[in-house]
Amino acid sequence: MVRANGAVSLRELARVVQTSEVTVRRDVRALEAEGLLDRRHGGAVLPGGFTRESGFPQKSHLATAEKTAIADLAASFVEEGEAIVVGAGTTTQELARRLARVPGLTVVTNSLLVAQALAHANRVEVVMTGGTLRGSNYALVGSGAEQSLQGLRVSRAFLSGSGLTAERGLSTSNMLSASVDRALVQAAAEVVVLADHTKLGTDTMFQTVPTDVITRLVTDEPPAHDDRAGTELQALADQGVQISVAGAVAGTGGAGGDAVQAGRPARRDSALPGPRRGHVPGGAPQLRSASTVLGEQPPGERAARVADLRRR
Repeated sequence: MVRANGAVSLRELARVVQTSEVTVRRDVRALEAEGLLDRRHGGAVLPGGFTRESGFPQKSHLATAEKTAIADLAASFVEEGEAIVVGAGTTTQELARRLARVPGLTVVTNSLLVAQALAHANRVEVVMTGGTLRGSNYALVGSGAEQSLQGLRVSRAFLSGSGLTAERGLSTSNMLSASVDRALVQAAAEVVVLADHTKLGTDTMFQTVPTDVITRLVTDEPPAHDDRAGTELQALADQGVQISVAGAVAGTGGAGGDAVQAGRPARRDSALPGPRRGHVPGGAPQLRSASTVLGEQPPGERAARVADLRRR
């Protein structure tokens, strides 16, 4: 399955072979020891280390439920009449499908998939960058894309990537994609990273967004056994990144988020006190209205959330 698809999730493997994820995880370790694949949080990929990047068909089958929950929560941060940028990726594509319902929105993107998801949204204006088409992820890259972003200013950027660590921030395996993502960041007053737990603690070749530039991380609840993802979340919070954990829809009784008003995705926001180590270069007033930054908790509540992160 890994040879055919480039990547596969443990959940899917367990379903196909009709066994537990614990058994599958043990077998994947054995296959990694033989050099046949590389383990990733929640799945496995073809061996290749820092330089290999899975194509869109492979990525679209990984952590699909998690990406859906993350997109639901991320969309709740977008207000009517905002101007935003949305980068390329399978998670940002899911976000775009939800943004189609936000009136008066302007979305700047280098992703054909994001533009396609918004193509029939009557009240959303889509602005495409220029550039050269990169077929593996349906994104426009190169100097044309970067030059088209010069002088642009929006309220926030929504980006995904191949890996996220507290030490280096968001990273990707492709140099051209990384360069365009950096240009998208330069255009935004705030940076929101969308990354499921399988990307936490994973480091790839090209840095796109340093940790001190990330305003918020929207992610899903890591499995109880995933110590590395929990540790990485704590380290990101220690550096001032606001953590929003996507969970079940309010009223369903699912775990992973605090209850919010009916019909809105549940979330848990966590952040430690202390100033940011940096900000988006060239910060300026937002073009359009943006919601108040979330995650600012009273000291007692903040301490309780930090303690909860540490326990996990």
